[in-house]
Amino acid sequence: MDRWETKPAEGEETSVWKKEISFRRKPKPAPVADETPERKPSRKERRADARLAKQEAGDVKRQAEADATLAKQQAKDEAKAAKAEKRKKPPKEPKERKFSRKERRIEARRAADERQQLERERKRQEADRPRASRSGLKRKKRLVGLKIGSSQLVAARVVNNGSADLVQVVREPLETGIVVGGEPRQPDELANALRDFFKKHKLPRTGVRLGIANNRIGVRTLEVAGITDPKQLDNAIRFRAQEALPIPLEEAVLDYQVLSERVDASGRPVRRVLLVVAYRDLIDRYVFACRKAGIRLSGIDLEAFGLLRALTVPRDPEEAPNAATVAVNVGHDRSTFGVSDGLHCEFTRVLDWGGAKLGVAIARALDLAPSEAAPIKHALSLTEPVTPAGLTAEQAQKAREAVQRELHAFARELVSALQFYQNQPGSLGIGEVVLTGGTAGLPGIDTELRRLIGVPVRVGDPLVNVRLGKKVDVPEGLGSLATAIGLGIEL
Repeated sequence: MDRWETKPAEGEETSVWKKEISFRRKPKPAPVADETPERKPSRKERRADARLAKQEAGDVKRQAEADATLAKQQAKDEAKAAKAEKRKKPPKEPKERKFSRKERRIEARRAADERQQLERERKRQEADRPRASRSGLKRKKRLVGLKIGSSQLVAARVVNNGSADLVQVVREPLETGIVVGGEPRQPDELANALRDFFKKHKLPRTGVRLGIANNRIGVRTLEVAGITDPKQLDNAIRFRAQEALPIPLEEAVLDYQVLSERVDASGRPVRRVLLVVAYRDLIDRYVFACRKAGIRLSGIDLEAFGLLRALTVPRDPEEAPNAATVAVNVGHDRSTFGVSDGLHCEFTRVLDWGGAKLGVAIARALDLAPSEAAPIKHALSLTEPVTPAGLTAEQAQKAREAVQRELHAFARELVSALQFYQNQPGSLGIGEVVLTGGTAGLPGIDTELRRLIGVPVRVGDPLVNVRLGKKVDVPEGLGSLATAIGLGIEL
């Protein structure tokens, strides 16, 4: 048997041919057409890959070390904070600052002032609270009528208890320029003058009713029909005020008074209303001066209302008015004009004419200074040929003629106001004109004005509606006190 022949194993079939064994290498399989042979990286590429892998491994290691360091630091910080929290002490309360002796005195004085103010307020509230006496009479109402003019301050204390009792009336000159034309030009100086005035005469500083008169105050008479609800009536009057008066309502203080009521032919109620509108800044300056002087105002009224309360005797409400009464207060630089039907003020106006113009006319006629003409004006008479001291008869005649010429201008102002009133719906005929004020003391002025305007004119008595107290010392020139007395009367 040949040595390359192999003996078949048991159970294996024996091939009929001998297997030929070749010692040559087997040929490599042919590459598939779609497969690309894998390229072996070069040595340079392998080195670059190794460096990159090493760098990545270093980065991972450094990041792990940083994370470990951060975690360790956080743990230390937490432990330190916990330790500090345990050792932390509660904050100490700040010590109360000790006040100096001067500060303690100021604080004590302030507390005392507050207590006194509270006590005064309590007493005032008790005084204002209505109480019935044992005899069943009503509580007395005490008012101080205050008139602030261009040349003087006038105050009248009146006790109203069924009738008006005048218990005090005083006046003091006011420095020129503080109040001009019914407007406070220097509110601070006015406050100082009021404070000194009330302190000097020991006037009460509560229950004070202030009178004002100015050309910037609008007064109109309206008729409102078909409204019975008070709120609707108020809204209707305010709406009508925008049309009737040239004052924006946002800049004004408005008030009104129902003069009369009637029923028209269709059965609707018709109310006749007196409307008063004043600029707010004018009112605010007066209120500021009074508050700064420590005066508590109980009300602000038109001077014309107080003037009519002082000079006219109220008629019976059941009687129909026959004629209107006109009251004129001749002031220093202006005059207040008011018309009454016997119960209410129906019309009022401020005339730009005052007694000072008579002094200017005399000064021009005699070539004098106005201050030198003032005593001549008080000594003149229009009814008798009186010659004032220091003048000749010819100079006295020139002064009288100058006064008469100036009264012509005043008469024209009066006639214009009377005609304006009588052009209003429902106006009355003029019964008489009642004069008051300092200039009303000029002898013969009523006769001269009667001749010029053709209406009865007389000088009024400011005490006609009050009872004079026993201890009241009435100063000279009673006519200039009429408005203040009327402001203190409560009808």
